[in-house]
Amino acid sequence: MKNIQLLGLILVVVGSFLPLVHVPIIGNWDYWKLDHYLAITCWILSACAVFGIVNSNAKIVRLFGIFLILLFVLTLAAVKLQSLEYFSFLPFKSWREAFAGIVKLKWGWVVEFLGAFLMIFAVKNKKVNQRTQI
Repeated sequence: MKNIQLLGLILVVVGSFLPLVHVPIIGNWDYWKLDHYLAITCWILSACAVFGIVNSNAKIVRLFGIFLILLFVLTLAAVKLQSLEYFSFLPFKSWREAFAGIVKLKWGWVVEFLGAFLMIFAVKNKKVNQRTQI
């Protein structure tokens, strides 16, 4: 269980340095280029999850895994809203949506979500010995 949770944590941390958003002409952005505060929040939540992994407390790891997923969903919503806001000078809504659509999500999000889900769903199988002694 600890190894799978640790792998999930490593995927979350490494995923924050992978390309998450592609902005034409500018290039690929990782978590730090998207927003410094969101990147720091991701790393703090990951550090708290390390505390749970080291102390073998699955509830803490799951809690911070859920917090990480919520942070990722919040970030995705913020990217979408910010791209719409960035092109707000255009006169027609359809133009704004078309230009906002050129901001593409990259494959780094798959790594982020996979790591968080590994942290949440890594469960320890407790096999109870059902044999009785006579």
